[in-house]
Amino acid sequence: MTTATAPTQPLLRQYLVLTKPRVTQLAVFCAVIGMFLASPGLPDWRPVIAGTIGIWLMAAAAFAVNCLIEQEIDARMLRTARRATARGTISNMQVILLSGVLGGLGMVVLYNLVNPLTMWLTFATFVGYAIIYTMVLKPLTPQNIVIGGLSGAMPPALGWAAVANSVPAEAWLLVLIIFIWTPPHFWALALYRNTDYAKSGLPMLPVTHGKQFTRLHILLYSFVLFAATLLPYVVRMSGLFYLVSAVVLSGLFVMYAWRLYKAYSDELSRKLFRFSILYLSLLFAALLLDHWIRLL
Repeated sequence: MTTATAPTQPLLRQYLVLTKPRVTQLAVFCAVIGMFLASPGLPDWRPVIAGTIGIWLMAAAAFAVNCLIEQEIDARMLRTARRATARGTISNMQVILLSGVLGGLGMVVLYNLVNPLTMWLTFATFVGYAIIYTMVLKPLTPQNIVIGGLSGAMPPALGWAAVANSVPAEAWLLVLIIFIWTPPHFWALALYRNTDYAKSGLPMLPVTHGKQFTRLHILLYSFVLFAATLLPYVVRMSGLFYLVSAVVLSGLFVMYAWRLYKAYSDELSRKLFRFSILYLSLLFAALLLDHWIRLL
């Protein structure tokens, strides 16, 4: 079914799609892990709930702005052509109002029910993703996802700030892991969506430098990611349970990256992309379980 003849989704569903709920869920999950790691025991439930709601609202607002800015690009790509902004079934003003309401509510919740530090850090993340990454970096350089990845890596720091009202080195270590994870995760998607990105006009790495170059960079980043995931154990932030989990998960990541480098196929690229999402979720879950095991 083509975009032109596809039935229009209910309005509420169209709004929901613009907030990229799957990506938002992963970001909020990492933020919640940061909240629990920030406390030696169970954290106060009030900043956890309010922080989760506030961070979710502002993340959803940032993704809506991203869809608004990239509506012409989305219309040229098969993966995104059915978004309401790309099809024109939702007006620019409606998206602005949606983002304004979600972002405004998120800032109010974080400032009044959590703490000002979390609100300002989350607002800076909003600006970094919706404005600096989407408007400036993404159309400018094939290293866009590397430079702009800091915004997407911030959720653990936001969650930590929500509970502790501070962002110590341990929180930034979690940010570092996601920062290094982001390029190989996204490049795996860009590889099997290479034709789509070529149509978009965006200077994505597989388009500007070719698939072989991109596969090499995915492999190199996978080795760096392996090393980075060992750091929580090295600095005694975590114990043996996390160490074993990190070695196994990162070893699988390297294996997928190596296979992709040696013999490319779209199917392998899809598998790496899907595994990378599961990888990050399991890695952070292992951090939390290790944290609780060490408290027993």
